[in-house]
Order: sequence, then C-alpha cells, then structure tokens
Amino acid sequence: MLLHDTALIYGRYLRQSLRSRFALLFGVLTPLLYLLFFGPLLTRLPLGGTGSSWQVLVPGLLLQLGLFGALFAGFTVIIEKGQGVLERMRVTPVSRLALLLGRVLRDATVFVFQAVLLVLAALVMGLRAPLAGILIGFAFVALLTLSLASLSYAMGMLARTPQEFGPLVNMVSMPSMLLSGLMLPMALAPTWLDVLSHFVPFRYLVDAVRDAYTGQYATAHMLCGVLVAVGFAALAVTVGTRVFRTAGA
Repeated sequence: MLLHDTALIYGRYLRQSLRSRFALLFGVLTPLLYLLFFGPLLTRLPLGGTGSSWQVLVPGLLLQLGLFGALFAGFTVIIEKGQGVLERMRVTPVSRLALLLGRVLRDATVFVFQAVLLVLAALVMGLRAPLAGILIGFAFVALLTLSLASLSYAMGMLARTPQEFGPLVNMVSMPSMLLSGLMLPMALAPTWLDVLSHFVPFRYLVDAVRDAYTGQYATAHMLCGVLVAVGFAALAVTVGTRVFRTAGA
C-alpha cells in the first residue's frame, strides 16, 4: 500500500510539474547564470586541489540547485492548506508517509533533470569529469533534495502564512550557502571560517562531489559525504512524516 500510495501522489505532482515546462527551465536559470558569468572568472585563479576550476564550481552549483529549490518547496503546502486540498488528502486512507514521499520524490526528479541540463551546459563551457563522478553528483542532488524538501514541507505544515515561512527559509539558506563552500572551496578561507564551516552538513556533500568530479572515489571526503547525506535524509524524512501525521490533526 505504501508503494501504491506513493506512486499515486508522485504521479499527481509530477503531472503538475510537466504541465509547467517554463517553471522546469526557470528553476535552473540562476545556476546557469553563475556558470556563464562567474565560471570564466575562476579559470586562471589558484583554487587549490587537483581539479580544474570547472570541477570546483559545477559540483557547488549542482548542490546549490538542490539547496535553494528544495528549501522553498514548502510554499506549495501552505497554498494547499489554504485551498483545503491537503485536508481532503489527509482524511483519505492514504499513508501519511506516502503524502510526503510522493512530493519529495517528485522534487528529486525535477531537480535531477535540472542538474542534467546544468551539467550539459557546463560540458559545453569546458567541464571535463568522469561519467561515474557525474552520476555520483546526481545522486547527491537527489539525496539533498529528499532531505531539504522533507524539512521544507514540515515547516510549511507548521507555518500559518507565507510571511512566516519565507524569512525562516532565508535564515537557513544563506548561511548554508556561504559556509558550505558552494562557490569556492573553504580551504581558501581563514582558519576560523574553515573550522566554522565543518558544522554545516552541506560542506561534506560539496567536498564529496568535488572529489567525484576529479575521479577520486575512495577518499575521506567521499565517505563523510555519503554518511552525512544518507543520515540527514533518514532524519529529515522521519521528521517530515511525523509532522504530516500530527500537524493540524
């Protein structure tokens, strides 16, 4: 029943996304602008590590796509609460976990599709990376989306208005972007800032994907990235499911 219910919810929201093709392409616009206008500035800078500037920037842009897109997913729950859609779903026998999983799996599908478009553009710009590393990057985007979308939907369930939800998301997203090294490696930062960044879980994902893009798979960064991504996803889905089960009941 869980798989059946999840497939129903997933199909419903995926069809909504496919009907809005402009939104699918618009979501990848900001990372593309960074790629086009910020990427060339890094090509002659010493960024450290063994990879090229594209192998440093593109992994960060991939995770930026998941970070900002998934964190704002909870706005749709606030809208559905106001329209009564969510309450009609909750009075049916459908699994509460399926109500969450169907949504976050749709989000993961959308953001991985956008990540593919971003990587294709990066290849045209000059990115060179092993296929296995690129696929690993997509897997990290999916896991990050699964985690952050689950938490975002939970916050959307608890928030009463978009005015409450928006500042909370911005409070999380901006420090996460600045301290995780999405744009530049945190190894370039002063020691105190580098130490502080280790308390941001997204840093471990960024370091892991950058290693994957240089063909380094058996590294401490990769191990930490996988453990953090999987553990964070399990925790986020658990929290999100509990909120979907109890909020407003």
